[in-house]
Amino acid sequence: MIKNILIISSNYTGHGHKSITESLSEKFDIVPDVNIHVIDGFSLGGNTLLKVGKMYGPITRNSEHLWKVIWDITSVKVPFVNHLIEAKIRTNFLALLDKVKPDLILTVHPNFNGSILNILEKNDIHIPFVTLIADLISITPLWADSRADYIISPTKEAKDKCIEFGVPAGKIKVLGFPVRERFNNQLRKDADHYSPNKPLNCLIMSGGEGVGHMGKMAKTLIETFGFNITIVAGRNEKLQAHLKKTLVKKYGDKVTIYGFTRNIQDLIAHSDIAFIRSSPNVMMEAVSCNTPIVITGALPGQEAGNPRFAEKYHLAITCNSMNNLVPTINELLENNVAMLKEIKKSQQQYVDPQISENIVNFILNIPSESLQPAGVARDVSFNNINYES
Repeated sequence: MIKNILIISSNYTGHGHKSITESLSEKFDIVPDVNIHVIDGFSLGGNTLLKVGKMYGPITRNSEHLWKVIWDITSVKVPFVNHLIEAKIRTNFLALLDKVKPDLILTVHPNFNGSILNILEKNDIHIPFVTLIADLISITPLWADSRADYIISPTKEAKDKCIEFGVPAGKIKVLGFPVRERFNNQLRKDADHYSPNKPLNCLIMSGGEGVGHMGKMAKTLIETFGFNITIVAGRNEKLQAHLKKTLVKKYGDKVTIYGFTRNIQDLIAHSDIAFIRSSPNVMMEAVSCNTPIVITGALPGQEAGNPRFAEKYHLAITCNSMNNLVPTINELLENNVAMLKEIKKSQQQYVDPQISENIVNFILNIPSESLQPAGVARDVSFNNINYES
């Protein structure tokens, strides 16, 4: 039976990997005799690799073009990326195995699939290895290493990409995108609560890094539609200070500004519309809160297909530019907010609060005999290696 699980996550490359890890940890924690050990994969490479992980925020916040270049290069240089990370993390990862002695390794970041599988393979270590894809549709081939015992996919679209990258279909399990429990526990607002005489409450956010034309968007929504606006600027303290100085001074209590906040589920759930970029975890959290979404942008690479995906399932509407903002809102509001009601209904049909539990149950019930050759022992003893935390 699987009782000791090592989860390879990431603390600094966006908030999605941490959110997924937390959603699974909530379910693992209530299972008797199951222990989980979570590690930031970048920390296994020491300060150098950790600095690389921490560069994600500044790059995606300030230079989407540079991020697209990085995405494109890493997507076609998969063996090189795997080899590079393998070399950086090998010593500390082997020491971590000796310390944790896991029955199963679960990765939720693409950079630590092929690299870790290389290490296990070269050291003849046989530990069940499962990948959980943290993107919805536009996945990098780094997610799709066919040596993994299983790949858990959030969508059929991501599964199809894995098959395209050479992963056997039988290794891919479509189990949905896990969302933290506090987003599933929100009270649902009935669609009939909308009133033409009452301004809508709108949330504007752009992921943990706080990017986008938030101020200009808020100004348009207030002056054109009279909406009440809440803005979450994330970790971008400079943006938060600027928005407070400009918007609050001008519009008073029509605007509320937050930095990084841990009660984001309350802000989403109490909003009539959430204006967000197409970060997969934020999108799925808004869907779980049954809050209609206006997608205001997508990070090149892993988020590129998300707006199309959301519209395909009627979970959101896309606004590609500030010039389209007013027409987009008019479309949502016309015919007695018919489109808002339609989006809410589609979200209710799409959402599944059991996804995290189903993923955990799948992992815990993987039969050990299907994961390793008969008679092969799991020797993970490397007593002469020091682990760096």
